[in-house]
Amino acid sequence: MQQTFHPLSELFRQLGLPDDAASIEAFVQTHAPLPAGVALADAPWWTPAQARFLREAVCEDADWAEVVEQLDAALRRG
Repeated sequence: MQQTFHPLSELFRQLGLPDDAASIEAFVQTHAPLPAGVALADAPWWTPAQARFLREAVCEDADWAEVVEQLDAALRRG
């Protein structure tokens, strides 16, 4: 099974968020740091649909899992 690489901009587009570099950076700066005890999908700023997508991407080890983990790491670096 071949995995597809999704860039961060594509993840933001999938989540219905602005996907240009400046918007992604602003999102990370606004929401970081994500506390250690909070799963990315449980962060309070997601809609229920966004949270479900993020949770499923990681739980199912989907094509999106790698870029979701990249976003998680960026938000924890703060």
